[in-house]
Amino acid sequence: MPSRASPKLPSLERLSKAAVHYLERYSSSKANLQRVLERKVMNACRHHDRDPEEFSSLIETVVEKCLQSGLLNDQVYAETKTASLRRRGGSRRKIEAQLSAKGVDRETIRNAVAADDDDEAELDAARIFARRRRLGPYRNEKDRQGRRDKDLAAMCRAGFSFEIARRIIDVSLDD
Repeated sequence: MPSRASPKLPSLERLSKAAVHYLERYSSSKANLQRVLERKVMNACRHHDRDPEEFSSLIETVVEKCLQSGLLNDQVYAETKTASLRRRGGSRRKIEAQLSAKGVDRETIRNAVAADDDDEAELDAARIFARRRRLGPYRNEKDRQGRRDKDLAAMCRAGFSFEIARRIIDVSLDD
C-alpha cells in the first residue's frame, strides 16, 4: 500500500488555492474558513515539525482576500443557511445554534433569523419536522397516544417551544 504524499508547507498561493477549492464546494462563514485553513496548516506543520503560528498571518491574509473578493459573506451565508434549515424543519433555536457553531457573530445571526422569525414560520417548521420524523399526527394512529410524551420531547429537543410542540403533536391530520 503506497504511503500518502507528505503535506507541503503552506504558502500564500497554496492556502489561496485551498480556500477557493473549499469555497467552490461549500458555503462558509469567515470563522469556519479560518478553522479549515488552520487545520490544513496544523497538519503540514505537524509533519514538518514547524510552529503553526508562523503561518497565522498567511491565513489572515487569505481570509481577508476572500472577504474582499466577495467569496465570503457572513450575512449571505447566515440568510441562506437559515432558509435551508427552515425548509428542513429547523427551529429558531437550532438555526441559531448551528450558525453560532460555524462562527457567525450574534448580530448577524439575529439579523438573519429576524427576517424569518414569526410564529407562522416556526409552526411551519414544526410541521415539517413532525412530518419528517413521523411524529404526532403523522404517526400510525394506534401508536399515537402511547408515544405522545416521547413525540413532545423530540420536538422540544429539536428546539421548538413546548406550546408549539403541543399544538403540532395534538392536532389531527384532518386539521
